Amino acid sequence: MAPADAVRSASDRRQRRLLILLALGFVIFGVAAAALDYVLQPEILRVAVGPTSSDDYQVVQAMAEAFEEESRTVRLSPITTAGAAESLAFLGADKTDLAIGRGDLAMPADAQTLAVLRKNYVVIWSPSGRAGNSKKKAAAKIGEIADLAGHKVGIIGKTGANAALLRTILEGSGVQPDKVATAQFGTEEIEKLALDTTLDAYLAVGPLDSKITAAAIAETSRSRGAPKFLPVDASEAIALRHSRYEAEEIPGSVFNANPAWPEAKIDTISVNHLILARKELSEAKAAAFYRQLFAVRDTITQRVSGAAHITKPETEKEAEPSVHRGAAAVINGTERTFLDKYSDYFWFALLLLSGIGSAAAWLRRYLNRDERDDNSSHRNRILAAVSEVRDVESEQHLLILQREIDAIIGETLKCYDEGAIEQEDMAAFGLVLELFDHAVAEKRAALQGGPIEARAPGPTIASRR
Repeated sequence: MAPADAVRSASDRRQRRLLILLALGFVIFGVAAAALDYVLQPEILRVAVGPTSSDDYQVVQAMAEAFEEESRTVRLSPITTAGAAESLAFLGADKTDLAIGRGDLAMPADAQTLAVLRKNYVVIWSPSGRAGNSKKKAAAKIGEIADLAGHKVGIIGKTGANAALLRTILEGSGVQPDKVATAQFGTEEIEKLALDTTLDAYLAVGPLDSKITAAAIAETSRSRGAPKFLPVDASEAIALRHSRYEAEEIPGSVFNANPAWPEAKIDTISVNHLILARKELSEAKAAAFYRQLFAVRDTITQRVSGAAHITKPETEKEAEPSVHRGAAAVINGTERTFLDKYSDYFWFALLLLSGIGSAAAWLRRYLNRDERDDNSSHRNRILAAVSEVRDVESEQHLLILQREIDAIIGETLKCYDEGAIEQEDMAAFGLVLELFDHAVAEKRAALQGGPIEARAPGPTIASRR
């Protein structure tokens, strides 16, 4: 192959190699950009809550809006359900990531608490009766839980959880539940509840500032007389036997100041309304949700007053359901640092980078294989030219050989500058070039008829540059 053709061929190969490297660079950039976009995307957690008319749904909706407006790492996607029982069923069936439910409901075995949405207090009262009311005498006898035997209790809320809660209180207070009749009313049936003269006592479950509880107490007091609040004297014993309940006190005058309802603080039990997740939810996601929830709680409270009841779960005592490890780590300050979490990934990344480096080196050698082959051919050509120099008979022929070798040197230097030829290949090339220069010097001296003078070794690649 002529020197000019060899140069053009090598140039074409370099262009192809450049295109390959550019394409590979675009691929790597695209993969890195996609990975970065995936990492920076906020986590979307599904939340089962319902019904739409409930305070829980309003709080979750406000929570989802606040999360989105803050552009944080977690977003919420509400899933509407018929109520807390269905929400927990969705959680157990892995149809949702989070669920809103009351702590005493049947829930999945692996459900854990992320936060307390609100604390529900049990409020039991009986009407005092008034003149002309045939039930006045019977109602007046009800002064404690034990007096409910043989009477009828109106339960606000048609969920079976409230009826089960009343049975628990009766059993804990030494009253056989079968001896107490019950009737359940929807939260929109407060007036009907107040006008039902067959009822001797009432039960409501909700936060102390519940509008439903306050309305029920006010309505029954107008139609049946001032309320007599019944303390749950066995509240601590009930809480010990049933871990999902807690012994609490209702402060005096919390429902009305004048007259004071109740007149003094009374014992009762409470049950938490919870934000729940499955145990399988990653610690990082749970911790991120918990931090973000309390970071925007004030914003949520400005939109929905019920959000003011959101509190952290208790981690210092055993509770059922237990607190999720992600939330507990944030609460207790034991959350793992960035290095603790990702040190294994760093080591893996180093190994991966090492592997990529080795692969890149192999790819580089593979792409430069033609240049290495040409370098070997060039060395062989120079060696052949050394033999030809010894047989030339004219200065003109000698100049032709030198021009050919000069073209080879130029191509070799260009390949070296582009990294296609390694340092050790250049060292070998320099040796054969030195041999050629020495042969040329000997032949030129012979052609000119002069003696061959002793001289230093011929010029190297570096001197020719």
